[in-house]
Amino acid sequence: MISFGADRPRRRPNLTPMIDVVFLLLIFFMLSSRFGVERAVPLSVAGAGGPYSGPPRLVELVQGGVTLNGVALSPDALPAALAALTLTPDDTIVLRARDGADLQALVSVMGRLGGAGFTRLVLVE
Repeated sequence: MISFGADRPRRRPNLTPMIDVVFLLLIFFMLSSRFGVERAVPLSVAGAGGPYSGPPRLVELVQGGVTLNGVALSPDALPAALAALTLTPDDTIVLRARDGADLQALVSVMGRLGGAGFTRLVLVE
């Protein structure tokens, strides 16, 4: 009969390296994730608003700045110029971004108008 020697007890696998890798992945994903609250901009789409009344209030964002009914204005003067054209802050103001205008400029103008009390902004193409 052939003898191969005494049976050795089976070795259990060492789980320490796997636990270390899982821990490092957990730390990586915790550090790379964002925990901030996303803000939404309240906005109506053309056609979803109520009836339009009063003088035209078309704010166009162009690459160089802002125009109100075709007249170039500075963004700081826009709320005062719109106040002269509206009866209440609930009057509809139409926003249109032209070629070359970026999204940040649109959000900035909407923030200025919202800060001035205008609540009904409608975005058109």
